[in-house]
Amino acid sequence: MAKYLIIGAGAAGVSAIEAIRSQDPIGEITQICEESAGYYSRPGLAYYLTGEITEDCLYPFKETDFKRLKVQQITAQAKRIIPNEHRVELHNGQSLFYNRLLIATGARATEAKVPGNELEGVIKLDNIEDAHRILKFAHRRRTAVIVGGGITALELVEGFRARGLSVHYFLRGDRYWSNVLDETESHIVEHRLKEEGIQIHYQTELAEIVGKRGRVTGVLTTDGKKINCDIVGIAIGIQPRKSIADDTGIKIDRGISVDEFLNTNIPDICAAGDVAQVYDPAVGKAILDSLWGPARRQGYIAGLNMAGKKTPYYKGAAFNVTRLAGLTTTIIGALGGREQDTDVVGIVRGDSEGWRQMPDAIAAQANFNVNRLRVLVSENHFVGALLMGDQTLSRAIHHIIIEKTDISSIRERILSPSLSIMDVIADFWIEISPVHGSKEHATIKS
Repeated sequence: MAKYLIIGAGAAGVSAIEAIRSQDPIGEITQICEESAGYYSRPGLAYYLTGEITEDCLYPFKETDFKRLKVQQITAQAKRIIPNEHRVELHNGQSLFYNRLLIATGARATEAKVPGNELEGVIKLDNIEDAHRILKFAHRRRTAVIVGGGITALELVEGFRARGLSVHYFLRGDRYWSNVLDETESHIVEHRLKEEGIQIHYQTELAEIVGKRGRVTGVLTTDGKKINCDIVGIAIGIQPRKSIADDTGIKIDRGISVDEFLNTNIPDICAAGDVAQVYDPAVGKAILDSLWGPARRQGYIAGLNMAGKKTPYYKGAAFNVTRLAGLTTTIIGALGGREQDTDVVGIVRGDSEGWRQMPDAIAAQANFNVNRLRVLVSENHFVGALLMGDQTLSRAIHHIIIEKTDISSIRERILSPSLSIMDVIADFWIEISPVHGSKEHATIKS
């Protein structure tokens, strides 16, 4: 009977268990969970902070689901892999043997290397324990300073504002998330934050967190300004949790390197999710994602391969639906990160390096108040898109991009300043997909 060992309790790890069970109903599956909370929705933490959902909603699996999958869960920290013995050592001295091993350890938040980082009141949003800590602090404090960029920074900004705190948001540059959003999109987000009472400080860099009796009392900026506060939120990026692979012979780059079957270079060891650096054929190199969907797909494919069903992982265009300053925003494919974002080190959660690729393409765009559509148009295809606000066409555009649909017949109309991009795409969607396209078209025309 095969022994499967999963290190990690996130989306990739749980999907791998489901895949293994689909192929092997009797194999022994053990999952090492470092967090006592087990499997929960990391993207849901933002809505938990704002009070839009309860904690129960964060758990997509019940205890009965794990019983059905016949998985043994151990709350522990994996400390060392010994590949030639097919063994993993835990922090408590226990050893677990495996025939097939999956590393799905995810990523952790990057810490700000500034004086005062150890004070009580300095927070991050890495996991559910952090969310509990944030809600506890928010209940007793009045003013927060948030430092960083991307999605996680806004989760903190909006979470604290929803809890009634005064919020200062530091941006080191001139605008928000400058290597994913264009100027118009950044300014839409910033304007909406300001309408909610958020104080945005441009060209502002954190120099020191100051405190009294071990607690945060304020921050100092590099230009000598002081802002009094009692919470400091740091969201400057994430780093793959790859140290478990140190001194094992496993090939490591920025993450753990894997092949098209999610195998590492060491036999019987796979990796998936935020920790895995996966080849992206669209850009011709291995990249990092921190997206829920790819983590689940990678985990499932890894599980199939672990159970003997050889299945390649085909990486499609990076895709995420998120919320920025209250606006539903869909990001797909290569958008061309032409500017350096000094607020983020690497990527943040809900982010992909694939978005920052520089495609040989022309941007076409349309604005309607806060609604915005931007598509990157190559000679024959859409290579990327961003939809902010109105999501009527998001499904159609996502399909056109991932299927690499030939759009040469509408290219001139898409790029014409006198025509509505949305109408052109809606009409095209009806042509190529009459059953699915009619509803979107009717909604746009109404």
